[in-house]
Amino acid sequence: MTLTIRPAAVAGMFYPGERAQLARAVLELIAAAHPRALKPKALIVPHAGYVYSGPVAATAYALLKDRRGEIQRVVLLGPTHRVWVPGLALPAVDAFETPLGRVPLDEAAMAELLKLPQVEVNEAAHAWEHSLEVHLPFLQSVLDEFSLIPLAVGGASAEAVAEVLERVWGGDETLIVVSSDLSHYLPYEEARRIDASTARAILDLRTDLVGEQACGAHPVNGLLLAARRHRLTPHLLDLRNSGDTAGDKSRVVGYGAFALTEADDDQPLH
Repeated sequence: MTLTIRPAAVAGMFYPGERAQLARAVLELIAAAHPRALKPKALIVPHAGYVYSGPVAATAYALLKDRRGEIQRVVLLGPTHRVWVPGLALPAVDAFETPLGRVPLDEAAMAELLKLPQVEVNEAAHAWEHSLEVHLPFLQSVLDEFSLIPLAVGGASAEAVAEVLERVWGGDETLIVVSSDLSHYLPYEEARRIDASTARAILDLRTDLVGEQACGAHPVNGLLLAARRHRLTPHLLDLRNSGDTAGDKSRVVGYGAFALTEADDDQPLH
C-alpha cells in the first residue's frame, strides 16, 4: 500500500530546508537552552521562524532530552492561519514529512477522534499550515521514533478542545504540544506588558484568552481547561519577543514557552 505524505510546506522559509543544516540549527538551539528539572505532560510553544522564536521554543523542547525513549506519541495542536475550520481538523494522510524524515500519524486514535462532532478531516487546513510543521524538527531531534496526532484548530471552544484532549490524554508515553505565538505587531514595550499579562493568565489556568493575546488562543484555552481538570501545574519557561531575538522593536511578535506538569512530577526549579 502506498503511503500518503503531507510534505514540508515551509522548509527553507520558517526553518532551514537542507537536512544537515536543519539538524545543526535545532541542536544548537537546544544546546543553548538551560532546561529546568521538569517533566512536562504538555507544552505551549511558539511557531514563528526559527530565527525569531527558535530560542524560546528550545527552552521547552530541551526539557524532553531525558525522555527520548519514553515519549512515543505527540498530540500537536495549532491555530489555522490560512483555512478556517469551525472546530478541529485532522489531515487525510499517513505521515508528515520534514527534511529530517517522516513522522507516522496515529491513525487509530485519529479514527476515534473523528467520532466527535467537532472533529473533521480537512486536508486544505493542513496543506500550508506552518503552526504545526515548525515543531516537527524539534520533536524529531529530541525524541526517538514517535507517532503524531496533528490537529489544526479553528473556532473550537475550550470545552470542545478539552474533550478531544481527554480522548488521547494517555500516560507518560503521550505528550501534548500546543502551538501559539502571543501578541502581534505591537511596539516593544506595549508587547512586553500585554505578553506579561497573558503569561499570568496562562499560569492561572484561565480559559478566556482571545486572539489578540495569543493567536493559538482556542487550543491554549482547551489545554488549560484540561490542565485544571487534571490538576496540572503550569511553569513559565521563557517570555520574549522578536525585538529580543532577531527583529527591530517598532513592531514585534511575542513568544512564550510554558510547561505543564503533573503533581507527582513537580520538582524544585533551578
